[in-house]
Amino acid sequence: MSVVKAIKRAMERIAPLSLAEKWDNVGLLLESPVTRPDARRVMLTIDLTTSVCAEALASPTSMIVAYHPPIFKGLTSLTLANPLQASILRCAAAGVSIYSPHTALDSVQGGVNDWLASGFFSSGLRGSSTLLGEDKGDGNGVGRLVTLDKPTDITSLSAIIKAHLGLAHIEVASPATDPTITGNERPYPVSTIALCAGSGGSVIGAAEADAYFTGEMSHHEVLAAVARGVHVILCGHTNTERGYLPILKEKLQAELGKEEGGPYEVYVSHEDAHPLRVV
Repeated sequence: MSVVKAIKRAMERIAPLSLAEKWDNVGLLLESPVTRPDARRVMLTIDLTTSVCAEALASPTSMIVAYHPPIFKGLTSLTLANPLQASILRCAAAGVSIYSPHTALDSVQGGVNDWLASGFFSSGLRGSSTLLGEDKGDGNGVGRLVTLDKPTDITSLSAIIKAHLGLAHIEVASPATDPTITGNERPYPVSTIALCAGSGGSVIGAAEADAYFTGEMSHHEVLAAVARGVHVILCGHTNTERGYLPILKEKLQAELGKEEGGPYEVYVSHEDAHPLRVV
């Protein structure tokens, strides 16, 4: 069995493509007509950047599983003048195919959003996590609502999130005080957290929750949330996704062990990184 077929079968068991959002572009996005001799390595990355592409081409990698689809909208041309398109062309010429799970991996139980929710419970907080948004069946769906048994404060919550994501800094917007408490004003407590990886404003923006937790939201989405008395915690788009790659590595390695044509080696890109830094 070819590496492409093995990856498609294994990834479908991990994150069925039927769970992806309708607007998304998931699955096998590039099937190279070239076969790399003895290439049985599979690279995991959030984005197919030029650095990630170079890393893959410098190793016996035959498949890239890129969480974000490098081909998203319709293309009228593919040229080397466009750096991102050039990476796709170089992969095709070198025998490297590309697969993207994106929102299928967000929605599936045990996927990216469940991993985000797990950070609260692994910290010692108690509560539950339920589906937020469209129910895709069997508990699968793109958003999560975390309900804590006991309320906490935004400072403690922020520390938990930074520890779970391995970040030194995040962005937080909070209502100043509770206007319903006259003469004894205090910060809003947090008992419920609506979360979604990546750009989650459209998923969590209408949720009844004390805090919104996502990678990024628009300026006006943040203002609207704070005006309603909701804390907003933003961590950078890919920072809410990248920490899941080691988990996906273990899942994919196990599933590929069931496929013929191996052994296969799954590894996480060293060059994949959040594109923005704090200076």
